[in-house]
Amino acid sequence: MTKAITEKDLSTLLTEDSVMIPAVGDVVTGVVINVSSNHALVDLGPLGTGVVLGKEMKSGLGGNAKLFVGEEISATLTSLENEDGDIEISIREASYEKSWEDLQEKLENKVVVDTKVLDANKGGLMVELNGIMGFLPVSQLANEHYPRVEDGDKNKILELLKALIGVTINVRILDTDRENEKLIVSEKAAQSERDRELINRLRAGDEIEGEVSGVVDFGAFVKFDAPTDKDGKKSSQKLEGLVHISELAWQLIDDPREIVKTGDHVKAKIIGIEDTRISLSMKALKEDPWTKVAERYAVNQTVSGKIDKINHFGAFVYLDKDIHGLAHVSEFHDVYPGRKMEDIFKVGETYDWKILSIEPKAHRMGLLPIKDGAKKKKDVEEKDEK
Repeated sequence: MTKAITEKDLSTLLTEDSVMIPAVGDVVTGVVINVSSNHALVDLGPLGTGVVLGKEMKSGLGGNAKLFVGEEISATLTSLENEDGDIEISIREASYEKSWEDLQEKLENKVVVDTKVLDANKGGLMVELNGIMGFLPVSQLANEHYPRVEDGDKNKILELLKALIGVTINVRILDTDRENEKLIVSEKAAQSERDRELINRLRAGDEIEGEVSGVVDFGAFVKFDAPTDKDGKKSSQKLEGLVHISELAWQLIDDPREIVKTGDHVKAKIIGIEDTRISLSMKALKEDPWTKVAERYAVNQTVSGKIDKINHFGAFVYLDKDIHGLAHVSEFHDVYPGRKMEDIFKVGETYDWKILSIEPKAHRMGLLPIKDGAKKKKDVEEKDEK
């Protein structure tokens, strides 16, 4: 190590050359003259030679820990004379404020940056930007990395998140809080910036073909090829849209998994684009069975129908695989005053009904239960066989 300049030398320098003596905490500049695995020596001019030890070598900005001989740097004076008699300086401390300033600038300019996933917990991922630890919440993961676990098991979600440790991802800064040292980033926002140009090539009414990438309670996600550019060049990127449960099929659906499963190849129509969210419809590519409902059913007609479910509105009844109607609770009480619907009807059983109204455009049919119109399952099966 180079011996630190003494207080006597500093006084002489101050007198002869009018050199301002820095205090601990001040930022000084110098040129790197030697770099080893665990320290670096910096020429501080009239002050002498400063030493940067271990982790204090890390500049922070950009996460770059490498110093080069001849490089001019700024550092914070941490000790005029440490236990080894050296002037000790810290690059990391000096660059800390600069790192936050850089992060704030990236936030304001919506800059997309690369970072490596360092750790994971049930809430999200830990990353590092400019030597500062940041957090990426699960909700801010891009579609590609979002942990879609059908039963919502948190342990399974954590396993999928841990699989991302070591993976380099693109993120955009959502929030910087220098005072509380909090940094929040988003992969989804970064993906949105990248996908925006591709999505702008899409139009409502376009038909796509893709693969179901996930099924959740409210619908199914479908991943499909991005459209070609204006020169006809095909993109290697994928886009993803959501088929809401109401757009999977024309019949009533309680669970999307009854219709599709992950890995299925499906066709769908784009029915809406909002910012970077793409809404799809599978049923839009199929004929609406209600357009021909008048050919099969009429008001005042007596029909047989199986109860699909019962709730506080009434009983939802399927007359066939596509057409359903509602026996409203008020109509039920007209026929069975003072009785509960669950006492008379059972889900899955077939009964006789009178059609009160048909609204094809609204996909609605009003039904009136016929008193004592329950049919034994055996009778229904015999009728179907005939």
